[in-house]
Amino acid sequence: MDKATTIKLPPIQIGPETGNGKRRPRSSSIAEEVLDQNAYVNLNADWVNAKGAWLIHVVLILVGKIVIDTLPGMTQQLSWTLTNLCYDALSYLMFHHVRGIPFSPSMHNGAYDDLTLWEQIDDGQLNTPAKKWLVSVPVGLFLISTHFTSYDPWIFALNLTATLVVLIAKLPQLHRQRLRLFTDSETASGTSTPISASFSTPDSRRSSITDITDRNFR
Repeated sequence: MDKATTIKLPPIQIGPETGNGKRRPRSSSIAEEVLDQNAYVNLNADWVNAKGAWLIHVVLILVGKIVIDTLPGMTQQLSWTLTNLCYDALSYLMFHHVRGIPFSPSMHNGAYDDLTLWEQIDDGQLNTPAKKWLVSVPVGLFLISTHFTSYDPWIFALNLTATLVVLIAKLPQLHRQRLRLFTDSETASGTSTPISASFSTPDSRRSSITDITDRNFR
């Protein structure tokens, strides 16, 4: 009887990662993106609706205020101003600057890599209860700090500027919008654009192209 032939197949990896350990490139398909986002619970944003998540903002503000008051030579005007500025800065950094999921990013196949935490909350829905609460907290802290600083115009302007920066980033018009001040160096070709050649005659066109090639690409 003939001996059975064994066929060895190459290993097949099923999942979001390719053979070199990197995730496969993101597709522009909206349906695929929705499926990847709903594959697992997004723990990075789901905690916002957890029990006690709203109260933690008030607790952190009070704890920060107490810590700032312990600094020597601290006044109530400066204390409330620093409390407001620190909360606005940390809030902007956490909700509007950092993108993606810091832990297990491959779980959703990179569907959240280009989204901030604010854009991930409630699957990107606008005007939800959680987002309304996150808008009301900096507004309330601004009003309290303005009252305890005796409506000093300079301190008022400083607190107002910090509050507006945080609130503007939460506007629906800026959802998934990015402000890039500098061009990525990797996307620049580093080669100057050639000057258009004249098209009077075939001979002149050939000589112009030759000149441009010698001048720019030698």
